[in-house]
Amino acid sequence: MTVKGKRILLGLTGGIAAYKAAELARALGRAGCDVRVAMTEAATRFITPVTLQALTGQAVWTDLWDPRVADNMSHIELSRDRDLILVAPASADFMAKAAQGLADDLLTTLVLARRCPLMVAPAMNVEMWDNPATQRNLRTLRADGVVFAGPAAGDQACGETGMGRMLEPAAIVAEVEALFQPKSLAGKRVLVTAGPTEERIDPVRVITNTSSGKMGYAVARAAREAGAEVTLVSGPVALEAPAGVARVSVRSAQQMFDAVKAAVKGSDIFISVAAVADWKVKNSSRQKIKKANGRAPALQFEENPDILAWVAAQKDAPFCVGFAAESEKVEAHARAKRLKKGVPLIAANLAQTAMGADDNALTLYDDRGRHPLGRGPKLDQARKLVAHFAAMLNKAR
Repeated sequence: MTVKGKRILLGLTGGIAAYKAAELARALGRAGCDVRVAMTEAATRFITPVTLQALTGQAVWTDLWDPRVADNMSHIELSRDRDLILVAPASADFMAKAAQGLADDLLTTLVLARRCPLMVAPAMNVEMWDNPATQRNLRTLRADGVVFAGPAAGDQACGETGMGRMLEPAAIVAEVEALFQPKSLAGKRVLVTAGPTEERIDPVRVITNTSSGKMGYAVARAAREAGAEVTLVSGPVALEAPAGVARVSVRSAQQMFDAVKAAVKGSDIFISVAAVADWKVKNSSRQKIKKANGRAPALQFEENPDILAWVAAQKDAPFCVGFAAESEKVEAHARAKRLKKGVPLIAANLAQTAMGADDNALTLYDDRGRHPLGRGPKLDQARKLVAHFAAMLNKAR
């Protein structure tokens, strides 16, 4: 499910992060959302309603008593056709009012009278965020079902550093997308491996592969979107962990194996997406290997542990999903791998067209046969994969 066609009321409160709301409004529009804006009076001190009107193509609302609403019930009329109210930035003052049910302006009244979900993207000074009153309000709002996007840690406009930065617009859009995904894995704990591994030859050289980690990171994001608690064990990649996903960074296959063994206990689902090296250098050198009259070093190899097979063989093993990136005979190799590893589901693809790319063409193999997912962006493929094994789990109950 995408956010295309979703109707969002974007609320702005007073704070320097209001400048990000312009890009957020554009990003939501590009994603296919219908965006209506409501601003507090304080928000208009940081960014003008004209800017948001130009970006959304809709009138911006600031006044609880706006005469454009015939019955003077803008707090009801403006939200009744919305799928989500998103407040970004959300100030400490707004959080306090929302937690206590106060309604002294248009935005807080809209929030109190809403029938749709509420998502809040906080933005404030680190001391304000850490204040016991704000944390108390945070707990109250979460208990009331309010969804939070952020905040993040980092440099702040006041010159201080810490928690309280509003998420960047792209990250907030990702949180909105996550909100609308089916929660087919709610209450589940999911462990995902992603990326390549590096096997050391000497202190400056490694053997690795061309995996970018994009598919594994997409799977981790899709599982989190589906409501799972997700741990991602990742080899060295140039990607940020998806929001809400706990990442464990490793380099070698042995390190990945150790991390999986430490994290797999209590996991309901294990998804082995990582392109783990089959072999490591047995005679790796502690010092840089020098050239020797044109002779290549005589490297000796030994097998790395088979992480997926080990997990699948455990007593009370989690539901295991394997990946097979093949250069030929994809179906034959995928079916053989599924049987050899003893796992209920394998996702296979042609390595030449998938590794490093932004899209993929997965085919799933299980006891019922072959299930092609078509070609598409890796996140779309990951969502389809999650939906498939979530259905398998439901049928197994």
